[in-house]
Formats: sequence, C-alpha cells, structure tokens
Amino acid sequence: MSANESNSSNGGSGAIQLQQSRRLPDFIQSVNLKYVKLGYHYLITHLLKLCLVPLMAVIIVEASRMNPDDVHQLWLHLKYNLVTVITCSAVLVFGSTICIMSRPSSVYLVDYACYRAPDHLRVKFHQFMEHSKLTGDFDESSLEFQRKILERSGLGEETYVPEAMHYVPPRPSMAAARKEAEDVMFGALDMLFKNTNVKPKDIGILVVNCSLFNPTPSLSAMIINKYKLRGNIRSFNLGGMGCSAGVIAVDLAKDLLQVHRNTYAVVVSTENITQNWYFGNKKSMLIPNCLFRVGGAAVLLSNKAVDRRRSKYMLVHVVRTHKGADDKAFNCVYQEHDDQGKTGVSLSKDLMAIAGGALKTNITTLGPLVLPISEQLLFFATLVSKKLLNAKVKPYIPDFKLAFDHFCIHAGGRAVIDELEKNLQLLPVHVEASRMTLHRFGNTSSSSIWYELAYTEAKGRMQKGNRVWQIAFGSGFKCNSAVWEALRNVKPSVNSPWEDCIHR
Repeated sequence: MSANESNSSNGGSGAIQLQQSRRLPDFIQSVNLKYVKLGYHYLITHLLKLCLVPLMAVIIVEASRMNPDDVHQLWLHLKYNLVTVITCSAVLVFGSTICIMSRPSSVYLVDYACYRAPDHLRVKFHQFMEHSKLTGDFDESSLEFQRKILERSGLGEETYVPEAMHYVPPRPSMAAARKEAEDVMFGALDMLFKNTNVKPKDIGILVVNCSLFNPTPSLSAMIINKYKLRGNIRSFNLGGMGCSAGVIAVDLAKDLLQVHRNTYAVVVSTENITQNWYFGNKKSMLIPNCLFRVGGAAVLLSNKAVDRRRSKYMLVHVVRTHKGADDKAFNCVYQEHDDQGKTGVSLSKDLMAIAGGALKTNITTLGPLVLPISEQLLFFATLVSKKLLNAKVKPYIPDFKLAFDHFCIHAGGRAVIDELEKNLQLLPVHVEASRMTLHRFGNTSSSSIWYELAYTEAKGRMQKGNRVWQIAFGSGFKCNSAVWEALRNVKPSVNSPWEDCIHR
C-alpha cells in the first residue's frame, strides 16, 4: 500500500501510525559488507572454472606463436613418448567428463498463462463499499478506513473478487473456496496446455503454491485428479509462504529438474480469497481486504535441450533471502484472531522496515552475480573505503539498470513500488508493469510477477537477450529474486491477460 493509504480522518491514531510506517528505509545509505560477501560466495564456488580461463588463454596464445617446425617437433615428441600421450589423453577425458557431469542443466521457460476472471466478478469501489456496509460487520471508522485505502491503493475499478464475496451477506464456504481454486488453477492450466501443445501426461514435476488455503486433498492433488497426471509424478504443495512463494516454487522446480532429466515441470501460483476475507474492525487486518484480488498463473518449465528453440526464457539466477530467525520479521505478517475471535492477517507497523532489510540483503547478494564488473569494482571500493578505512565517501550505489532491461516488482501495494523505484533509482518505465498490474488486477499475491511479465510482452518490449528481474516479498519474512534471459523476441501468448492493451 502507499505511504498515504492509511491517512484516515476517522480512527486517526492507528491510521497515522500505519502511514508513518509505510516507507522503506533508505538502504542506499546502509549497505553492509557481510551481505556483499554472500554474493561473492556464489562466485568463489566457481573459482576453478575462473582459474582455467587465463590458463586456456595462455595456451591459445602460445599455440598461435608456433611455426610448422615447432609443430613437427611436438609431433615427434608425442609419437615416441607413449606415456605422455596416454597421460594427457586421460587427463583431458577425465576433465571433460567432470566438466560435463557437473554442469547444471539449463532450465527453460517454455510458456506461461495468467488467469483472467470473467467480467461479472469485477468489483468497483462503490460496490465494494456498499457490500462492506451491508454486511453489518464493520463500524463507521472501519468503513472510512477501507474507503481511504481504496482511494490511495493504486487499484483500479476492474479488479476481481471471488463469487462468494458478491453475495450479501457473503458466502465464504469450503465449497466456494474450492470453486475459486478450481476456476483459477484450471483456467490457467487449460490455457497453458493449449498454447504449448504439451500433454498433461508428459508432466513429470508439479509444484503448487497457495499461502492461505490448503484443503485436503491438496491443491496439487486436485490438479492431478482433474488432468489425470501420471502416477509417478513428483508433486509438491507449498502453503503459508506468502506472496514470494512463486519464486520459491520456481526454485524448487529448478532443483528437481537438475535431478530428473528430460522432463517438464509445471508451477502453479495462486492465492485464495473466499475463506480469508476479514469481517472485523482491526485496522491492520482490514488492509488485505482492500488490496488482494483473484488471480493465478501456470508456468511450464523444461530441461530438454530441444525446447530451447521454442522457449521464451532461460532461468539465470534465483536468490532467496529469509529473515525468519528474527522475531519481528517472523511476526510482521501474521494470521491470527482479533479480540472478537475473527480470523485475519495482521500487518505490523514494522513491515516496511523489515522489508527494506530483506531487500537490502537480497540485492547485495544478487549484485555480484548480475552487475557489470565495472559497477562491482566501484561499489566494492567505496564500501571498503567507508567500512574499513573510515573514509568519508558517499556510498556508490550500483546501477541495476545496467544489469536488467525489465523489472517485475511484486504488486503488493503502491508504497512498495514507489519506494523501490526511488531506492533503486529506476525510471517510470521500469515500474510501469508493476503499477499497471496493481491497477488492473490488484494484488494477486505470488502470481503478480507473471501478470507483470505478460504486460511487458504485450507492449512489445521484450527483445532477445533482455534480462528480467522478478522480485517479491512474502511472510516469514522473505525477499526472493528470479532472473530470466529472453531467448528470442517474445510476443504475447494467446489469451494474454493484457489482450486489450496489445498494439496500443
């Protein structure tokens, strides 16, 4: 939510506290050396490969200087020295085998599909407020608080809420929650299978993430039953992991694709609203009602080399940051009962400060993996001068625009997008996809980063070689990043959620 979303004239003190806390700390001025070490650890793990580069360069240079006589003498030496030939051959074969076997399989994003709800599920602001009033569960202060949040949230008039919330009074039953889950997941999967011509029986790995709705049988079992997936499928159901669980699901699928060769993995990211609407008057629990909306995405990943030619992207990096060891971070997004025994998700006043700390750790870990060497050297030199030599120098903030062409910032609220735009020194075009996703679809939780990627494609901006940074926050508290590289000039898929903005 934005810095001004909580400026309510009624219920003043709680609203003012929320307003003052809805800003990210200026982490630009407080980057710690220990976070940078995490990123350089990734590079050190590949130290052997890096050391072989200059060795190969020296061999190539020396070979280029050899004349025909030198080549003839080397041939004679090898011809009459069988031990040397066998030893060199064995070392070459062994080294090549180790290199090939240890090299991770490339993970390709063949295609993905985002669910777009039917028009009759749209909710305009006046409908939202009218229904909230008619339920009789909210007092005047809470109604005014919700109205202010809606006005300043960044959401538009075309977002969707589940069918159960369109009734007066609402009907949040288990059957209604299952229907919402089925509509979203099956709707996205139907489009994905149709667009990729992949048969459900070909899927070897299934990862589903939904934070607040975890029925029995699981959501992954619902998908297996619907599409009659094969009996030996590796299926996983991730719950309670918040809005950044989509990146976690991709990371899990990536690791599984390293073990199980020549197969497909499907990742389904969604959230369920029907049984998680809050009907109380605690201000910190009312915010999710105003921001979260219906949405979901299905992603098809492959480790088959033959799929590279038809895939949209290749996965380059995944960096995950977890602050759950800290009690404040653990409790800042917390599902609980209010004083009246009504269940909701409470957002702590420390949320933005904790998000800033998690973000700082994540980007300083990611930086050494993606930034040009010139940016890394400037950043590292000023950091060492400041931290070790106590020099009074202004911290150099790497320009992430040199590492990424497109940014998919989780559309959690206007404040998060505003603050990331300022802290990372991004241009309005870099956060356009996030703002438009928030406006058109609201906060769709872990699937929002896929709506943002689809927006970039719909605008015709994704060119071959472009790099995309997906970054999301989640309860726990977590900040996770995924980096993708476009394998071709990417056009929007059939039935893109942004069909109405294509060619504009």
